[in-house]
Amino acid sequence: MSSPQEAISLATLLIQKCTSINSLIKARQLHARVITATPPIRKSPYLNNNLLSMYSRCGSLLHSHIVFDEMSQRTIVSYNALIAAYSRSRNNAHIAFDLLKQLNIEGFIPNGPTFTSLLQASSSLQDLLLGSSLHTQIVKFEFLSDTLVQTSLLGMYSDCGDLESSKKVFSCILKKDAMAWNSIIVGHMKNEKIIEGLYFFREMINSESFPTQFTYSMVLNACSKLQHHNIGQLTHAKVIISGLPTDLPLLNALLNMYSNCGDTKTALKVFDNIEKPDLVSWNSILSGLSSNGDKDKSIKMFIHFSKVSYVKPDDYTFAIIISATRSLPSCNYGKPLHAQIVKLGFDSNVYIASTLVSMYFDNLDIESTQKLQSSIPIKDVVFWTEMITGYAKTGDGSHAIKCFHEMSQEHKIDSFAISIVLSACADLASNNQGEMIHCSSIKLGLNIEMSVFGSLIDMYAKSGDLKSAESVLSEIKTPDLKCWNSILSGYGHHGKVEKAFMIFDEIVKRGLIPDEVTYLSMLSTCNHCGLIDKGRLLWSSMKENGLIRGSKHYSCFVGLLSRAGLLEEAEEMIMEIDECNLEMWRSLLKSCIDRRNVEVGSRVVDRIMEICEENLATNVLVTSFYALMGRWDDVANMRRKMRDVGEKDAGLSWIELWRSTHVFCSGDETHPKVDELRDELVSLQMNLMKCEEDSVRLLDM
Repeated sequence: MSSPQEAISLATLLIQKCTSINSLIKARQLHARVITATPPIRKSPYLNNNLLSMYSRCGSLLHSHIVFDEMSQRTIVSYNALIAAYSRSRNNAHIAFDLLKQLNIEGFIPNGPTFTSLLQASSSLQDLLLGSSLHTQIVKFEFLSDTLVQTSLLGMYSDCGDLESSKKVFSCILKKDAMAWNSIIVGHMKNEKIIEGLYFFREMINSESFPTQFTYSMVLNACSKLQHHNIGQLTHAKVIISGLPTDLPLLNALLNMYSNCGDTKTALKVFDNIEKPDLVSWNSILSGLSSNGDKDKSIKMFIHFSKVSYVKPDDYTFAIIISATRSLPSCNYGKPLHAQIVKLGFDSNVYIASTLVSMYFDNLDIESTQKLQSSIPIKDVVFWTEMITGYAKTGDGSHAIKCFHEMSQEHKIDSFAISIVLSACADLASNNQGEMIHCSSIKLGLNIEMSVFGSLIDMYAKSGDLKSAESVLSEIKTPDLKCWNSILSGYGHHGKVEKAFMIFDEIVKRGLIPDEVTYLSMLSTCNHCGLIDKGRLLWSSMKENGLIRGSKHYSCFVGLLSRAGLLEEAEEMIMEIDECNLEMWRSLLKSCIDRRNVEVGSRVVDRIMEICEENLATNVLVTSFYALMGRWDDVANMRRKMRDVGEKDAGLSWIELWRSTHVFCSGDETHPKVDELRDELVSLQMNLMKCEEDSVRLLDM
């Protein structure tokens, strides 16, 4: 039988082992060794408390509780160990409070560690009422002066969103250590009070407290969110001056700050100083390079990452690199990346799929997008929104609406999806679909969102229902510029000149600043109605307000000058801004034909033929100009060229009936009900012939 001294030595050795084990299998093996040891060792409360903590570190609360239940001698330390274990588990934190009741029944008095763990349990549950009750108990048992308890109390109020109470607790701490400062700073940052968190950091510096690596990491992450490059640089300088060793989380925070602030040069320097970059490091530098326009560097860095790193890319890595390559040819970049994603088993990941969808739409590869849609079993809101946005951007409004209806069956619709699909309805002039989506937005309570208001006005205005557009506008107390621009565009498009100028005046009167979209609508209105003087005033006003005139603005103004007969001025303007703009030259040539101005027209034709010789629409205009000049040989040559190139694409028309949109063109034989349509057409022709015969008979009488 072992001597008492041997038993104590063995117990000491086993306790040391307990503190280092975090594997459940090894924990159970050690526990078995304890059970087979001498009885004095098995009954030691100190050893059992360590066994209990060991199991909690291994993630087995069940084994911890079994050890606790089998203890013949429990102490307050035993209770604290088990309460601490449960307080760290969000799903089981409530059991910590059951143990508090049991503790009181057994005659123990809670101490500082007890309250610290229970406050952590309240934070896990985010139960402010429970936490406030604990605060009362802490005061009752006179533990309010305990720094650890004060810090835990402060953290509890912060986690529960009660920042005022957390500040009151903080002000009562006489000796504020780094933990207390960190707690108040992180509490404000967690609750989106980032600026206030930075103010506390400044107070911490002024109070001559020493920030820790964690403090600096928090502050740098705040600078990253706010894109405060200057404050981030000053914080970096303080890190260097402090002499603190820069651990990996701190280096990652520095890297993330510089990347998000657009300083990729410094970010790369920080990255180069990291001996063993983890996945967070790689993702930060890839994201920084990609979002700041260094797409080539981002791709090269990803290739380097694949070759040298011991860590594997995750879904976020692939999302970054796909976004970086979305504007590049998919056959060279996107598809090989997609193949790698499938190879690594991420093919059903909806987060990556959303970025792939966006990339394929940018490359107009609709077939690959549709394959992705059918291959993803569970689609989230982001995926559906990317599908709707992609179809809307490529002009396929029908598919955009279809995806919206599928999305509505699986998920709660948000205001962004409503806005996008309403834009698709506007482009399709699909009033019935738009009205149904309007009703859906009212049912979901999204009709109060400003973005939805703007899209509704745009949809009704484009489909010609100006009364409904005005009705939506009248519901808004303070419309934003998008709403005004939408109604303004509708008035201009439908020739309501006076109302358009009234709206423009209203925008200015309300203190809003007209933007490029506003002026484009006004210039378009002037162009349609030939208002040259008002157009000139608007043109000058754009320059005075510091707005950049885009190609569409110039196209409108050139069209206005051309229609007003100021052909030489229009020609000079095109020469100044964009000599290769085919659309503007065609607009000018049409005006030359209408006004029979051969001199300017001849120069314009020469310019057009230099830019493009194989455009059918252009060739038709040039042929008309040659006919005006009587150059019949050139007319014959142009017509021969047009025959060689091929026929012009037929214009499409559509009609919306019973929730379905029917697209057709002249001579179309593809519609499934073409025979019924032809029979109806014959019937209409017969009715017309009968009407003509009746009219002739009446005249003869």
